[in-house]
Amino acid sequence: MFARMRWLIAFLLFLGGVINYIDRSALSVAAPLVAKDLGLKPGALGVVFSSFFFGYAIFSFVGGYAADRFGPRRVLTVSMTAWSIFCGLTAAAFNVTTLLIFRALFGAAEGPFPSNVNKTVGRWFPQRERASALGVGNSGTPLGGALAGPIVGYIAVAFGWRISFVVVMLLGLFWVVAWVVFSTDSPEQNRRVSKEELREILSQREAGAAPGTKRSLWQYLRNPAVLATTCGFFAYTYLLYFFLSWFPSYLTMVQHLSIQRMGIVSAIPWLLGFLGFLAGGFICDWIFQKIGNVVLARKIVLVTGLSVAGACAAMAGMVTGVVAAVTLMAVSIFFMYGAAHTYWALILELVEPDKVGTVGGFAHFMANCSGVIAPIITGFLVQWTHAFTSAFILAGVISAMGALSVAVFVRSKTPSKGASVPVLTH
Repeated sequence: MFARMRWLIAFLLFLGGVINYIDRSALSVAAPLVAKDLGLKPGALGVVFSSFFFGYAIFSFVGGYAADRFGPRRVLTVSMTAWSIFCGLTAAAFNVTTLLIFRALFGAAEGPFPSNVNKTVGRWFPQRERASALGVGNSGTPLGGALAGPIVGYIAVAFGWRISFVVVMLLGLFWVVAWVVFSTDSPEQNRRVSKEELREILSQREAGAAPGTKRSLWQYLRNPAVLATTCGFFAYTYLLYFFLSWFPSYLTMVQHLSIQRMGIVSAIPWLLGFLGFLAGGFICDWIFQKIGNVVLARKIVLVTGLSVAGACAAMAGMVTGVVAAVTLMAVSIFFMYGAAHTYWALILELVEPDKVGTVGGFAHFMANCSGVIAPIITGFLVQWTHAFTSAFILAGVISAMGALSVAVFVRSKTPSKGASVPVLTH
């Protein structure tokens, strides 16, 4: 029996996030080889990058609804199995059409992952630990992005880009086995959870909900705070997917790095992002412990992180040297990921538990529409201007607008009179 079973669940989510972004980043890393092999121009490559998000955005909402209906354990099992297989099938692409089909199906299978991570954390963790748990559970994504460069880059150069997709497929299938063995939808169902830990979890699990309030999805979508959080989420994902899709190509096209050097250099911002994601959750919960206002704590971290990230991204488009560009993007990704958990954490506080998956899935769907447009817009801006400057600046402006919407429209709830601030235990 594990002393803190909930942190083993968080660790499994962390590993799932690592695999998620290794799989998702694989095409970006191998893009120069794929483009050469299949004869793709920058505009066409941008459309291929975006095809992932057509399926991903739609199934972000479908996956959130499924989490409320069927439970996150089952949904994550099906999701990881399917996306691993479709990622592997990328190796079978022989023209742009088959590549588009496999990427769209791959995206659809990955769509449920974030909302189901959020649902799992909401069920397994008390309120005082949720931001920390989201930080740990989701911090695997930037680490996966960091590992994708050297791993996929080496395999693609040494054995061919097709083999790299088969290798990353196997990682996901191994994870599914561990998830099925150790996870359950809630701690009450898990025989490895001690009675003491179960009491600790249940004592505050519903703390973020509004008791006695039952609202429809439409009522939540009319809530200014939910809409503003979604706008901030959109800005975050625009910057993320701009970086995820095009930064490796920027390093080869503008900075003239080889595939091997690009794989190593592109890992630097992701490693900083991993540290930011991991630290951001604990900082957010620490602020909550100090001020006793959970929404304000999330809001401070979100607005600060997204604002600094946008400013650094815009400046990165104005410098010329590879050191300056990578440094600014690394700082941008650090602050962007430092706030990445706050969108999900705010939804846990603003939405009743039975609707967390559905509302979170819809917010994630809207946010990931940026994944459809960001790679395409960037591709054509590069093709028309023969430079990345305007694309970097646009990403920075959108980030600033997202931060402003949260700053203005997300009102901070004040603690109830006489309510005690929970003390973090170790």
